[in-house]
Amino acid sequence: MSGLLIAAPASGSGKTVVTLGLMRALRRRGISIAPGKAGPDYIDPAFHAAASGVPCFNFDPWAMRPSLLRAQAARCAETGTLVVEAMMGLFDGAADGSGSAGDLATLLDMSVILVIDCARTSQSVAALVAGFARFRPDVRVVGAILNRIGSDRHEAMLRAAMAGIDVPVLGSLRADPTLSLPERHLGLVQAGEHVALEAFIERAADAVDSAVDLDALLDLAEQHAAPSTLSLPRILPPLGQRIAVARDLAFAFSYPHLLEGWRGQGVELSFFSPLADEAPAGDADAIYLPGGYPELHAGTLADAARFRTGMTAATARSARIYGECGGYMVLGEGLIDAHGQRQAMLGLLPLVTSYATRKRHLGYRRLRSLAPDVFKGTFTAHEFHYSTAVSEGAADRLFEAEDALGEPLGAVGLRRGSVAGSYMHLIDIAGEQP
Repeated sequence: MSGLLIAAPASGSGKTVVTLGLMRALRRRGISIAPGKAGPDYIDPAFHAAASGVPCFNFDPWAMRPSLLRAQAARCAETGTLVVEAMMGLFDGAADGSGSAGDLATLLDMSVILVIDCARTSQSVAALVAGFARFRPDVRVVGAILNRIGSDRHEAMLRAAMAGIDVPVLGSLRADPTLSLPERHLGLVQAGEHVALEAFIERAADAVDSAVDLDALLDLAEQHAAPSTLSLPRILPPLGQRIAVARDLAFAFSYPHLLEGWRGQGVELSFFSPLADEAPAGDADAIYLPGGYPELHAGTLADAARFRTGMTAATARSARIYGECGGYMVLGEGLIDAHGQRQAMLGLLPLVTSYATRKRHLGYRRLRSLAPDVFKGTFTAHEFHYSTAVSEGAADRLFEAEDALGEPLGAVGLRRGSVAGSYMHLIDIAGEQP
């Protein structure tokens, strides 16, 4: 298995655009790419899938068991060179200091390419790259791509400084204001909302193809081998045998490894769009409402009569219904939008949430199930939202939670009958359980 981790000293260095351009440039050459994203990110993988033409999987070294990471990497790389975009800075992890992209590179024996934002630096770039290359001997930094260069003279100064260290410059990209992606409160604006995404990716590929030594980069990917293919371990227990999954711009945050894990256990998946006022499949014995941006579409969801009727019918036949983060909000009685207007949601849980007064909730979580008939055992999860629960009525709690440092967060989520949900995004079984 060959693979590269595209990383950076910090967020905002431009590694996502470089990664997209790299994936498309290699695809143009007929080189098969297996895209990946480190960490719990839902948004970047959709861009990677668009650039590479194949699904992108998450590799989360804090929340995923090593056996799952190795097996998933080996399975993905059967289709081509594994190209994984790191999260944050190379050595940035969870609050407990673990789970960085550097940890992932060591676990999967991947070479690291650093993308450096050079807009506000010159000769100091060499000290920065040398420091990252030497900081951890077990993390193999094999090359650098200099990004956002201002002029020929600026590039000459950067390259002269880099000539004094052991990390080769694989390419240099000029600053280009057209190669930037718009953002919102949870990260980049979703790939599905870009009307000119294909043209953007092509421009990024043109820039990378003309400025980066792709042959040298691929040689570095081939220098080291990761473990051989392993069988995929058991992932999260499925909600049912026939699961209807909400999927559109309001419900876009579902992990591919989770859905594929369910399929691997013989589960039949169907998909429906609440924003298009579609109901879940009538024969579904379970319904999954993943996270997304319901706060941006609250009025549309409130008016979705067929969706509401279908969910009510599913409740009447005791189908298991589970919502995460945005899905949890929609299961509630009301959602107060950014303008302070309360929109009626499904009313299946005694919950009212508000996006009018924003507060960031962010971090990894360990969860112990309080409802073993819904989920049995302990799990890893991630929480990231700006909405707040303004009222939670009488109902059973779903999980007992703690943060990455082991600090207790109390009971979270709600469960009433066959309906359950929380703000937590489940990622994996906790620990090396069979």
